[in-house]
Amino acid sequence: MKKYFKPFMLVLMLVVVLLSACAGGAEEEVTTDDSTDAVAEDVTLRVLVHQNPPMVEFIEAFNDQFSEEYPNVTIDLSVVNANDLSTVTQTRLTANDVDVIDMFAFTNAAEPYMVNVEPPNWQTLIEAGYLLDLTGQPFVDNYFPSAIEDAGTYNGKVYQVNLGTVSYSGIYYNKDMFTEYGVEVPTTWDGLVTACETFAAEDIPCMTAGGKDGWPIFVGAYGLIGSIYPDQAALVEGLWTGDIKWNDEKSIEMWEKMKVYAQDMMEEGASGIAGDAAPGRFASGAVAMFPGGTWYASAIEASEPEFEWGYIPFPGSDDPENNKYLFGKYDQGWVINANSPHTETALLYLEEFSDPANYEAFVNAVGFFPTQPGATLDTQIGQEVAPYLENFRVGFEQYWVAPKGAGQYANPWASYFQPFGTFDDVQELADKAQEDLQSGLDANQ
Repeated sequence: MKKYFKPFMLVLMLVVVLLSACAGGAEEEVTTDDSTDAVAEDVTLRVLVHQNPPMVEFIEAFNDQFSEEYPNVTIDLSVVNANDLSTVTQTRLTANDVDVIDMFAFTNAAEPYMVNVEPPNWQTLIEAGYLLDLTGQPFVDNYFPSAIEDAGTYNGKVYQVNLGTVSYSGIYYNKDMFTEYGVEVPTTWDGLVTACETFAAEDIPCMTAGGKDGWPIFVGAYGLIGSIYPDQAALVEGLWTGDIKWNDEKSIEMWEKMKVYAQDMMEEGASGIAGDAAPGRFASGAVAMFPGGTWYASAIEASEPEFEWGYIPFPGSDDPENNKYLFGKYDQGWVINANSPHTETALLYLEEFSDPANYEAFVNAVGFFPTQPGATLDTQIGQEVAPYLENFRVGFEQYWVAPKGAGQYANPWASYFQPFGTFDDVQELADKAQEDLQSGLDANQ
């Protein structure tokens, strides 16, 4: 028997090799030649994105470019409403009929110190093994480490490359008006107060916002919150653990400044201005400043194309070092189905998309602030925020998960003050905010 062993094994190995060659269509193969990676087998890559017209238009063009470079790849693009993206993502991952997904940034995680809260969908999907671990992929290094850490990492592993940010914590200011009245661009809270007092003496309202819609008032003060609590994640944890209270000394400082912002800095009548009317009022020269998100820039420019404006972080602290941050949120990013039969092609898709030239074209098409250090946004607002991008920080509401049973005032909103809300006394509001928060904490003991 022994003398037949080696020939038999050689024949068996040959049969295995031949069978593997015949079954080439059963599994995707990626080969590398002297110039580029090439997909050897025909692949239909299924890509899911949310409806955002400039983004969809760019993705369609990119897909054509990708298929031209890799002719064996057909892109099957699905577009759904943003409100449906989470549900459709879970459904299609469960059915394993999607490969690459546009997913919103990883926010509002159910942290270990939180009690009786539901984890967000992205966290559930990771823990169920549906998202591919991208740790160590070369294209991840194209992005700011902070963007990868803040928006796409969970338990030390990378599952998403995030594609851009928006900020809501800055102040637009009228450059010509500041020059005409000799007002310095403020870098501290005292400087901001002085600027507003100077304009008031000239009968010029300091600020405006869309108070009729409510939310622009508290969003306009996000930078004030951030300047007092620069570590927003620590703020959320402290509120849950009781180390920070909405009526402690530091929070009282926040409420006092919010009262000044809402009642002294904001122009009289702002409570009747609609959100979409505020950018035009600022651009008309009626007020000196306009606190709000970077998304207002296009409306300001459309209203008065020759208007000269700037954008700075909200200087809510007396320490200028605490006023150098822009707070906001990471928007969309790419993830890959961990069970995809086309993993290598999906990774190639992300690699090509993350190429600096392709990525820069993307952010200029959609208006996101770049999460790649070499990319530039070829717009006025892009130039204004460029010095602060490395200091970008995630805002409070991207970390905050309210305890179940918490009352309506358990949030740090400047809009609670008159004339936008019902409160006028700082201590009364601070105590009510803590009471409403504590009711939720106590209910979940």
